[in-house]
Amino acid sequence: MVQYFDDQGKTSAATFVGAPPEDLSKGDRVSVSGISKGKGFQGVVKRHKFKGGSRTHGQKHSEREPGAIGGGGRAGGRVARGMRMAGRMGGDRITVKNLKVLEVDKDNNQILISGAVPGRRGTLLEIRSK
Repeated sequence: MVQYFDDQGKTSAATFVGAPPEDLSKGDRVSVSGISKGKGFQGVVKRHKFKGGSRTHGQKHSEREPGAIGGGGRAGGRVARGMRMAGRMGGDRITVKNLKVLEVDKDNNQILISGAVPGRRGTLLEIRSK
């Protein structure tokens, strides 16, 4: 991410993408798809934004635990399908839509796109114009 200053002096966050700018021009709107950063095995608090348990009222080691996952009533004594639990996070295909092309540098094969794009540095991206 870089800080981009436009003609009026306003700043905005932008990302340099190394790609041959064949049919893109300044001001175009694009969709960018890529593989997001992998974050490894994460608990339910980080992965699904669970609140966790309180530290008080007799709770000793359950601040970041998921809580109950279903009893005998809802799923008949088994874990229901789709139950949100801890697991691997990230590494998914993400599409960020409606990003604006700020600059096109044909000499260096670079495109400056407003905002953040998925993935780490060096990730292969798919850029589609609208």
